[in-house]
Amino acid sequence: MRVAVVGGTGPFGTALSTRLREAGFDVVIGSRDADRATSAAAEIGVEGATNAEAVVGVDLVVLAVNADAAIDTARSLRKAIGKTPVLSVASDLRFTPEGVVLAIDRMSLAERVQKELRGPVLAGLHSLAAANLAAAPPDEDAFVCGNDPEAKKLALELAAGVISGRALDAGPLASARTLEGLTAVIVNLNKRYRAHAGIRVTGIS
Repeated sequence: MRVAVVGGTGPFGTALSTRLREAGFDVVIGSRDADRATSAAAEIGVEGATNAEAVVGVDLVVLAVNADAAIDTARSLRKAIGKTPVLSVASDLRFTPEGVVLAIDRMSLAERVQKELRGPVLAGLHSLAAANLAAAPPDEDAFVCGNDPEAKKLALELAAGVISGRALDAGPLASARTLEGLTAVIVNLNKRYRAHAGIRVTGIS
């Protein structure tokens, strides 16, 4: 599978690209800056290109930019992405004195991204920390949700390739609201217990 990681020069994008390459995926890192993409890609051993170039001719696009840039990035790449499935991995969070919470919005970030694109949008990998991914395939489960069955198969295959746990189908795209909220829960756990928490689900064989 050929995968474009848009925002691939950031901590999560770099870690994910490394795991994907090691799992045998054909990876191209995208960035707004071609030189930055090329430099980061060379360190990992994958291709580098501008975001618009990276998304052309791939099987799946991973939108790994920061939450505050996700909508604008998706909008700017609408034509280049076309009907290619997109996996949204970011969570729109607010940092408050009481802790980290999901930003107030009736729609998840992934659902808002879907409104900008022609092809199917999936949501997933929200419970995976960049630090855990960077170290090794984490012994955790990963969750993917979406409405398009064929696109979801691709996203689940990707997820299964970067963890040592299980890639689990978490239902329709509406479930992204819950999955994105998991990021806030994990950040709070990490702060409270000075850890790099992950999630395993019991009772599923």
